[in-house]
Amino acid sequence: MEKSKVGLVGLGTVGSGVARILLDHGDRTARQAGRVLWLEKAAVRDPAKPRGCELPEGVLTGQIDDVVNDPEIEVVAELMGGVDRAREVVLALLAAGKDVVTANKALLAAHGPELFDAAREAGRTIAFEAAVAGGVPIIANLSQCLSANQVLSLTGILNGTCNFILEKMHAEGVPYSEVIAEAQRLGYAEADPAMDVDGTDTAQKLAILAHLAFGARPDWAAIPRSGIDTLDLADVRMAQQLGYTIKLLGVAELTPVSQGVGGLQLSVGPTLVRSGSPLADVPGPMNAVKVTADAVGELFYEGPGAGQMPTASAVVADLIDTAVGRTRLTFQTLKLWSKESERTPVADPSDSVARFYLRVEAADEPGVLAQIAGALAAEGVSIASFQQHASDTATVPLVLMTHATTEGAAERACQKIAALKPVTSQPVRLRVLG
Repeated sequence: MEKSKVGLVGLGTVGSGVARILLDHGDRTARQAGRVLWLEKAAVRDPAKPRGCELPEGVLTGQIDDVVNDPEIEVVAELMGGVDRAREVVLALLAAGKDVVTANKALLAAHGPELFDAAREAGRTIAFEAAVAGGVPIIANLSQCLSANQVLSLTGILNGTCNFILEKMHAEGVPYSEVIAEAQRLGYAEADPAMDVDGTDTAQKLAILAHLAFGARPDWAAIPRSGIDTLDLADVRMAQQLGYTIKLLGVAELTPVSQGVGGLQLSVGPTLVRSGSPLADVPGPMNAVKVTADAVGELFYEGPGAGQMPTASAVVADLIDTAVGRTRLTFQTLKLWSKESERTPVADPSDSVARFYLRVEAADEPGVLAQIAGALAAEGVSIASFQQHASDTATVPLVLMTHATTEGAAERACQKIAALKPVTSQPVRLRVLG
């Protein structure tokens, strides 16, 4: 059977999983690809370091150039992580005439236009199913299976670390500081989990999905985002009492453009989701994406969002698609990250519309609620419900749910509330889904 020679750059957790599939299940991949996916070279920083798989003699190398300059290697999986060095390697691989598969969402979010332009100029392709939601095939579904549709909205749990932490906070009533330590012990969180828990990872993935689903080219760093690292257990408990579960969501919603207002609304942050709904019930370190489209309606995708074998599964699927030629057809048609593919403007974040949960800590004295209501009314924000809970201290928590309003109006109203004399701290403001 004909061979397609494959190279790997990086042989960490995911890279070792890819190598295991290629070496242990060559018959399976050959049936799917119609040819043998032959692991020719795997480049690593330290060849002496123990690996999670056994490689045939001569495959492992400490020189990336051994992969870049090998004329027989047709497709390379970039699994080294990072951004700057990965960018240099991918550009070199494309210039050397090789197709590229990557799981590097940070690389695509930062340098997608440059890399895809380079691929087109070189007549090569880039596939990236594993870059978002691990083993969940959301990239293929958005770029191929839903091509007859206009996607209207996309809502995703895109970070398994955060989902694990939030589930523990809800189920066990323990604060973030305790759960993050457990997540690190179990391997669900990095030693430095900042990019996961502050919303950066979700924003980068949302930027990629927004381009695929809507033809937008957002700067991921400009997407309004907040994380779970400052989430107070008091708000988790209050949300539960109100019938909600808090999830870290990335949301993209298409709104009509009228008189310069509208476009694609993007946001990342802890969000109240109605308990018992599919998104609220996504467990542990899983990922999920809800897509609403005009022809097919509502779809829900759920599965492992990280981990060695789920991510390796997506990488190998891309290697097969590239070997078969499916990637080339899709790549040529979609013109990803090109000006030709750009069709949807990104809306001003302040115009984004949502309902909000507000918790205000204020002195327990007459007239406080009237002052807060006045601050909201001054910005056109309507109160949908209100609760006040007894307190043994001089301050009481006032919890309000608003009707739909703009992000800008809610922000300005919270600034006015914070300036009120009876209010002791900045109000907590969380979005409410639906």
